[in-house]
Amino acid sequence: MIRSVRELPTVPGVYRFRDDAGKVLYIGRARNLRRRVQSYWVNVGDRPHLARMVRRIARVEGVSCDSEHEAAWLERNLLEHSKPRWNRIEGGAEVVGYIRLSSGSKPGLRFEHSVTGPSPHFGPYLGGLRIRQAISGLHRVLPLQYTVEGDGSAEEFGRLFGIGPGDREALARTAIAVLQRDPAAVSGLREELVRRRDRAAAELRYEFAAKVQGELEALDWIVAEQKVAWLEPTDVDVYGWADGVLVRFEVRGGRMCTWTVRAVHEATARERVAATPEPWRTFAQRNAELAARLLKVTS
Repeated sequence: MIRSVRELPTVPGVYRFRDDAGKVLYIGRARNLRRRVQSYWVNVGDRPHLARMVRRIARVEGVSCDSEHEAAWLERNLLEHSKPRWNRIEGGAEVVGYIRLSSGSKPGLRFEHSVTGPSPHFGPYLGGLRIRQAISGLHRVLPLQYTVEGDGSAEEFGRLFGIGPGDREALARTAIAVLQRDPAAVSGLREELVRRRDRAAAELRYEFAAKVQGELEALDWIVAEQKVAWLEPTDVDVYGWADGVLVRFEVRGGRMCTWTVRAVHEATARERVAATPEPWRTFAQRNAELAARLLKVTS
């Protein structure tokens, strides 16, 4: 096993294998970078095509991400930009989607495959099922769909929940705060879902408890820290430098699409690192330090 694997962190991220010539062989993602990459040397007996690839690996590179969702997006973006030989698909298999906040006669949260119309949209997110489960969890606690007038059945359900048209604005504000990852709003919604899950389990309603647990996990997925794919079409170059190694991430149209590592002197890197936007600096510095450790062990 390549010694640098032990330098990988036990966090979500993306990994990349290179051969002796520096050519990229494979790009993948992981919930636990170190464990996943180690598995290529201990658990590929039933996948002969991967065993052939492993014999050619000369260097391992990694990006430490802030969440599994961020790692999933970064893998997808990298593969859409350039597909190495050993990757079978150009991008991730998950569906891309958005959550739209509707108003008018049909208030509520809706799954959308793209941004349509003037209504507020949140995302993008990966995973059609997860997005729909998150919407279900939000509606369970914030039943916007029942804050209507003129719809008999919806009004009846609203009375059962103790809400009406006058509650729509407050519920919408809370939903927006959750989707904007406001910590207090997210914590409040999670606590209520946990309370309903635990009450259902105590009452032996295990199927319902499992449904709410799925909604909790989906909520965690969509509100997790995620910087590598945004609704806004941002263009920026992100740099980090550590111990003689410069890492560059290229963001185009709101998507981080390339990632390069090279050795440079601090004087060369200083201006580029200084120009990196503040929200990216911790991410870039952390990954420059990781790249430097990996290169040091490999060389």
